[in-house]
Amino acid sequence: MSPVLKIEQLHVDYSGAVEALGGIDLEVGAGQRVALLGLNGSGKTSLLLAAAGLIPHRGSIQIGSKPLTPASASQIRRDIGVVFSVPEDQLLFPQVLEDVAFGLVSRGAAIPDAKQEAAHALERLDALELASRSPYELSHGERLRVALAGAIVTEPALLLLDEPAAGLDPPTKRRLAGLLTTLPSAILIATHDLEFARLCCHEFVLLERGQLRERGLVADGLDSLWSE
Repeated sequence: MSPVLKIEQLHVDYSGAVEALGGIDLEVGAGQRVALLGLNGSGKTSLLLAAAGLIPHRGSIQIGSKPLTPASASQIRRDIGVVFSVPEDQLLFPQVLEDVAFGLVSRGAAIPDAKQEAAHALERLDALELASRSPYELSHGERLRVALAGAIVTEPALLLLDEPAAGLDPPTKRRLAGLLTTLPSAILIATHDLEFARLCCHEFVLLERGQLRERGLVADGLDSLWSE
């Protein structure tokens, strides 16, 4: 079976800066949950943005059987769920339920059906009570749950999450990790939170200064990677 995400020799350069990613090879298989670890500036966010077709890159990225190219990026993003580190950046509508339903509506679903599925996605995240509220009235943790509901409502093959546990209290963090373990999607999670990685991931990948330094099983231990 082909991997859900296959990256070969990925390079990302920013104008006037050191190369953000320098030749990354990475595969994520169906149902795998992989923690993308590294200190600030290691290239985690750049890798996620490149995998979602949101920044220029060199090298090869494949989502399922589809190569990611400028021409295919828009279509491929329909197979991906992305949650940014600042979730309010992706909340666009005046009401939460409309925001979560948008991904389905944009794919041609009838609005009543899309809203029903959106309500179900919110319910899975213990966030159904937010459905009629404005995203701009919500706390960070609530906005994160809404953004994640919008990402999972289309049942994507791949979820790309950037620091989803940042700013969450321990009980909310544990609930989020528990939910992620129930999703059928392959998941790549950029995080510097080792405890969160232990709670929800099978494997880890360690980035350091734009290079892939190590890959292993979370069960084998993460404490030696760096001091938090």
